[in-house]
Amino acid sequence: MDEEEPFEVAPPVAESDRLTLDLDGWEGPLDLLLTLARAQKVDLAKISILALVEQYLAFIADAKRLKLEIAADYLVMAAWLAYLKSCLLLPKDPTVDPSPEELATRLQLRLQRLQAMREAGARLVARDRIGRDVFLRGAPEGLTVVRRSAWQADLYDLISAYGIVRARGEPAIHVVARRPVMTLDEAITRLERLIGAKLDWTELGAFLPETQDADYRKSALASSFVATLELARLGRVAIAQEANFAPLYVRAA
Repeated sequence: MDEEEPFEVAPPVAESDRLTLDLDGWEGPLDLLLTLARAQKVDLAKISILALVEQYLAFIADAKRLKLEIAADYLVMAAWLAYLKSCLLLPKDPTVDPSPEELATRLQLRLQRLQAMREAGARLVARDRIGRDVFLRGAPEGLTVVRRSAWQADLYDLISAYGIVRARGEPAIHVVARRPVMTLDEAITRLERLIGAKLDWTELGAFLPETQDADYRKSALASSFVATLELARLGRVAIAQEANFAPLYVRAA
């Protein structure tokens, strides 16, 4: 019988090299704070901020003692909580804005918001899932939709629609009607001929042609007035007017 070989005894493992498992996981420092706040077993609006700070700092100190890698945001939150604790314990400084109580209230509101989001997420996850709790039919039946158009229109709608289509297809032609007018040359010739026959002051309206057309008479009045100004500029006629808006008198110069 062969002699059994002795077992090799492993050397002792140093405290710093031991494997330590922590099954509790947090998604961030706020998640850890929410877990510590729940440990107080009170409403989140009534938690003790000082006790919460002490619990968080104790967790960070324990993690450092176990030589676990701690994320930077956990250390930042620890520094901020230490600052908040010092502000709550030291005398109030009115120049500091915001106040320590307001900072503590903001922290409580953030924890309440995180709690509400986690509860909503838990309710969504707990709902029935297709393929696990609820199963669809293998061959779903489709719905046949029959569409039928029903037109309702009276005579005015038909004529209006026909007019729109007809106007869209035909080009628009604008015809400007020729109006009877007296040109400036005609007015100058007429005034020179009539003023030469009158030696005394005569109202301008007496030189207008006799016609029943109101539009042509307006055109003749405007042309005769401009012709009078032109002849006065040339020194052929003299113009006189007693007052504003009074009749205009003309005679040969």
